[in-house]
Amino acid sequence: MTTLEQHHVPHGGTMDPEGTGTLNPVGADEKTWGWFAIFNIWANDVQSLFGYSLVASLFISYGVGGWTAFAALVVAGLFVMWMVNLSGAAGEKYGIPYPVLARASLGTSGAKLPAVLRATVAVFWYGVQVYFASTALALLIHSVTGIGGGAEYLGLTVVDWVSFLLVWAFHIVIFWRGMNWVETFLNIAGPFVYLVMIGLVIVLWQRSDGQLLSATATIFANPEGTVWTEFKGFIAIVGTMVAYFAAVMINFSDFSRYAKDRPAMVKGNLAGLPFNMILFSALALLTTGGAAVVFGEEITNPTEIVERTDSVLLGIIAAITFFAATVGINLVANFIPAVNGIANLKPEKISFRAAGLITSVFALVIGGLWVSFISSVGISGFVNTLGATLAPIFGIMIVDYYLHRKEELVLDDLYDMDGGTYHFDNGWNGVAVKAFAVAAIFSVATVWVPWFEVLSGYNWIIGAVLGGVIYDRLVKAKQLA
Repeated sequence: MTTLEQHHVPHGGTMDPEGTGTLNPVGADEKTWGWFAIFNIWANDVQSLFGYSLVASLFISYGVGGWTAFAALVVAGLFVMWMVNLSGAAGEKYGIPYPVLARASLGTSGAKLPAVLRATVAVFWYGVQVYFASTALALLIHSVTGIGGGAEYLGLTVVDWVSFLLVWAFHIVIFWRGMNWVETFLNIAGPFVYLVMIGLVIVLWQRSDGQLLSATATIFANPEGTVWTEFKGFIAIVGTMVAYFAAVMINFSDFSRYAKDRPAMVKGNLAGLPFNMILFSALALLTTGGAAVVFGEEITNPTEIVERTDSVLLGIIAAITFFAATVGINLVANFIPAVNGIANLKPEKISFRAAGLITSVFALVIGGLWVSFISSVGISGFVNTLGATLAPIFGIMIVDYYLHRKEELVLDDLYDMDGGTYHFDNGWNGVAVKAFAVAAIFSVATVWVPWFEVLSGYNWIIGAVLGGVIYDRLVKAKQLA
């Protein structure tokens, strides 16, 4: 076996003199991320406008008590932690990203399929999150200058368009400087967002004349709930949160490859997932409870809460916070997997920066058209379908790496696009493709077929389990043949 320390420049890899990151295995000098950096990956992944609204709505929409919801969030956090420790282990050990790891099970050419699917999901949400981050900047401009709406072009005012283009350019500046800048931004944004959220809770507590805790207690209480409704709500919340983190679970090796060692990755995931889920959820709950007292209704959108406080200072601080939070999750959940997936199409020609620019161009189009076109089409089915399609890949990769390869990979062969252990049949592992196709059909059916509607919230878990089980059976059957 070729170890990371013994490894030379792989055949089919890309050289990157700027050191901004490629599909090549990272060297020991690039493995600098300690547990705090891994922790902040999850802090930024949780801390988005959508994440806040999702968590706040869990305490309202599922008809369960607050303690049940909290227990479900903790269980979901622990489950996701277990999954990312599994999917990230190879990345940490060999310094390889997700598209390269997928070559071990799908083949050197077959791995392009899951990489493209993951990149498609990432590029779409990257563009959408650029737009959402621009709304925070627009809020800042409005708070400072007092400039209002005005004429709209494709659903956005001039201020909105300026904000969007500035945020779009800001993303380019960060990734152009390399992964060290990405790490630095995440390490600053994560703790800063928590400080501001705590400040918002204090403001609401003061304006509620100390009734914030009592209001929150009413959300925790659920006198009309039965054991069955609490159980169903518990399962539904766990499924919702697992689905929320599903995309990052499959490509976590894109980040774990930069971890100093395995203990740093495991410790960062342990602190990052359950802790962030609990802290962020508690702050979201307290904010929702405080807003219910101050404004007379349960508001799940933090920007609406800030706007109703009529505080210029709070508006400025909140706008910066929402901006940092949304950019943070965009870098974690969308930009990096999109770049690696695009680079994997032509690894010998597409560099990290080139893939980043391609991603940014798509983001400009998708984000710019979000308000006037995409948001009115109803694309949730499209995104859920891609997620359900990706799920079997996770199961196949995990079963292949742990059960069949016993956590041992031949590093040079992962980059040999013309032969080697993972070339299989013209670059495709037929067994993995069959397992993927069968599992994906059923997983996607849970999104679209009414008969499977009861399973729709668990299509990712179902797809992952089916993919892994079918792959295992087919491999063993082939070995016996």
